[in-house]
Amino acid sequence: MAEIHRTTITPTKLELLAVWLPTRPWYRGGADAVPELAKAGGFRLDDPEGEVGIEFMVVTDSSGDEVHAYLVPMTYRGAPLAGAERALIGTAEHGVLGTRWFYDAAHDPVFVAGLTALLEGRAVAQAQSLSDTPDLTVEAYSDGPGTWHASAAPVVEEGANGTDLRLGAGAPLLRLARVLDPKATGSLGHVIADWHLPDGEARRGAYVLAFGPAV
Repeated sequence: MAEIHRTTITPTKLELLAVWLPTRPWYRGGADAVPELAKAGGFRLDDPEGEVGIEFMVVTDSSGDEVHAYLVPMTYRGAPLAGAERALIGTAEHGVLGTRWFYDAAHDPVFVAGLTALLEGRAVAQAQSLSDTPDLTVEAYSDGPGTWHASAAPVVEEGANGTDLRLGAGAPLLRLARVLDPKATGSLGHVIADWHLPDGEARRGAYVLAFGPAV
């Protein structure tokens, strides 16, 4: 189980994301926007090797006329991930662990393995801010267990509506629902969890959607 340290991170995750989010094709504020971010929900997964932090993080952005909730799965590493320079969100100093490299998790094989394990029922979602505490509010469902493993490094495709992970021939497509919408559904499975708006209004919907290979 991952241990949650009560310490400082400099710069903070929100500060890193405020720079990174406007560079994404699915960001609704535009390239010149200055995000006003707040933590709004999420959960964690455990790395069986105990080396990589895996977090499904939701942030809200109140900088525009409409508040948007963004899903930003991140992995945290104690050393750079080879070949993943373009997926780097930034580096920060952790008060206990030292320098950490923060990556867009869609490009990290440890995240992909954890996500497929969650969909297959081989992993349990963990509370975002508590050690050794399952998050029983997270619902993971898949139609057709045993079909989710990536045959090779997945192909990552960024679009205006999210990030698609193509796991290989015959495997489902997994879509990270970057701009969260309580009405979004997948045909073969999903990961559903909670988040909240800045005024405290509770929302629940799909973080991850699964579709047939032809999507």
